[in-house]
Amino acid sequence: MRAERLVALLFTLHRKRAGTVGELADELGVTERTLRRDLAALREAGVPLWSEPGRYGGIRLVDGWRSKLDGLTSREAVALLALDVPDALAGLGLGTAVAAAHAKVSASLPQQLQEQARTVAGRFHLDASAWFSSPDDTAALPAVAKAVWAQRQLDVRYRRRDKVTRRTLDPFGLVLKAGVWYLVARVGDDLRTYRVSRLEAVAETGETFVRPEEFSLADWWRASSAEFEKMPLPLKVTARLDRSAAGALRRVFGPEYVYEVLVSLGPKDDDGWAEAEFAMESKEVAVGQLVSLGPGIEVLTPPEVRTAVAEFGQALADRNRP
Repeated sequence: MRAERLVALLFTLHRKRAGTVGELADELGVTERTLRRDLAALREAGVPLWSEPGRYGGIRLVDGWRSKLDGLTSREAVALLALDVPDALAGLGLGTAVAAAHAKVSASLPQQLQEQARTVAGRFHLDASAWFSSPDDTAALPAVAKAVWAQRQLDVRYRRRDKVTRRTLDPFGLVLKAGVWYLVARVGDDLRTYRVSRLEAVAETGETFVRPEEFSLADWWRASSAEFEKMPLPLKVTARLDRSAAGALRRVFGPEYVYEVLVSLGPKDDDGWAEAEFAMESKEVAVGQLVSLGPGIEVLTPPEVRTAVAEFGQALADRNRP
């Protein structure tokens, strides 16, 4: 977190050339005390900063000084440049910025490191989306991202199954999980997670909020995910799906809720079948939903669901026998 602030402060000074402690603190969303500590850290790292008194004074970078990237190791440079510009960053409005940053970093590196980065990029590709799904409807994402950057409070209408609730949120951060965007936000004294595609209306309240300096989005998400995975599931069902059944998942369970029901979906085997795990409310609900996937499903466990699906199929075949 502090490293990110130091980089942001350095680039802010590059852009502004000068600014008072108060101005820089406001722009970066930190306290003046924190900013003074960060300025001291930059000086200790060898960044030439000086203070100019007077009405138009402030903290300045020495004229003509530019930051260097020659401290990057070969592995760091390759890791940075091998990253493609994913759709996720484009959705946040950062696609062009990341591409420009890659170009600037690449131009400052030796030819050997540039070639290594191109080699890695040609052999590895990151695709964060899930199988058998189309992208979430994230019309609210740009407005939410803007509020996250600016630490502006949001008034939202959030759809949860058959009802819509209204909330006032302090948006702390955004997380992309398996092709789905989630907003981590504070409501009162609680931190909660909201799926961005379920935000039906988003508007800034005109108020700002203070984000705790010690808060780490990555740490909070890991802890929250671990707690979620420990929650007992009412009924676990494992099954094998062919391509047609897998393709019907969103139609049967609904695009908004398929990931609440589908715990996991494995790779296809040589016959084109994939093993899946579901979280179901009851045996009756499981049978009704699973048979809706069509004939391309084989229930593996539990035995009572497998038997009930077989009995359903037999009754249907008997009733429709020519």
